[in-house]
Amino acid sequence: MLRLLGRANSINVRKVLWTCHEIGLDYQREDWGRGFRPVTDPEFLALNPFAQVPALVDGDTALSESNTICRYLAAKHGRHDLLPQEAALRAQVEKWMDWQLSELNGSWMYAFHALSRNSPDHQDPARIAESVAAWKKQMALLESQLGERWILGETFTLADIVLGVSVQRWLLTPFDKPALPKTEAYFERLRQRPAYRAHGGDGVA
Repeated sequence: MLRLLGRANSINVRKVLWTCHEIGLDYQREDWGRGFRPVTDPEFLALNPFAQVPALVDGDTALSESNTICRYLAAKHGRHDLLPQEAALRAQVEKWMDWQLSELNGSWMYAFHALSRNSPDHQDPARIAESVAAWKKQMALLESQLGERWILGETFTLADIVLGVSVQRWLLTPFDKPALPKTEAYFERLRQRPAYRAHGGDGVA
């Protein structure tokens, strides 16, 4: 059975839990990270030297990085709807996964910790404003690319899982936001999926 190490309220753990549910995988989750066993513990570092949740153990394979874990699980279990085999289609999915991890996550990091977590290390008004502006810019880009169904058309993919948890974080972080009607409709479609209802973390940013 898969071992998944990471607290269930982590945005990156929720991606993996959601993916496991979509595929129909059994797993054993262990609480690690903020409020639980520390990721600096040698047992955890032996599996994930980056000291961040999640870590996945599948037999002799140990993996870190949430988007990589999602890709691994979809590929291993032949879920070519979630991660296509054909190179050009797969690249389209991975493009959005990479954008979510770099550009989108990079934009909200400071503002989220300031406004949702009330972190004492993230209270510079200028940096909060800069982060909010960058976040709005990236979300406007997502809004411009969404269609009537999923980010890549009629087929739900891993890209929608990783974007889904990021959209949820956008909606829950308290600040004045522009109207993004396509994004809000997209999120409502995501919320109808049983795997989202089980692991999307409504109410947990």
